[in-house]
Amino acid sequence: MSRDAAFSHSTQPGRGANPGASRGSGSFLGFPLEGFGFLTSLLLAASSGFFTFFLVTALSIFGLLIWNQILHHTVNYANSYLYFGFPAAVAVWTIALLVFGTLWVRAKIHAK
Repeated sequence: MSRDAAFSHSTQPGRGANPGASRGSGSFLGFPLEGFGFLTSLLLAASSGFFTFFLVTALSIFGLLIWNQILHHTVNYANSYLYFGFPAAVAVWTIALLVFGTLWVRAKIHAK
């Protein structure tokens, strides 16, 4: 058996040391949708909110830079934190806490 055939044979779902590992709730973009603990769920929700805050704030600062330079306005750059970054982060925190909280509760119910 060639090396390539052995590699493809060992990576097939349902084969190997743990045949039940491929079964379950699945994944989204390689991210498992089940099996998070309470602290892991909180950490994932917090990190997604912080990532959103910094990304939206950076994009809105660049947007205000273009707005101020091209159209000769004088909008304060601090508005990007208050009116863009913070509301986006709160929205993502709310959605993430609902999603990860639901996954955590489902895992607790199915574990019993």
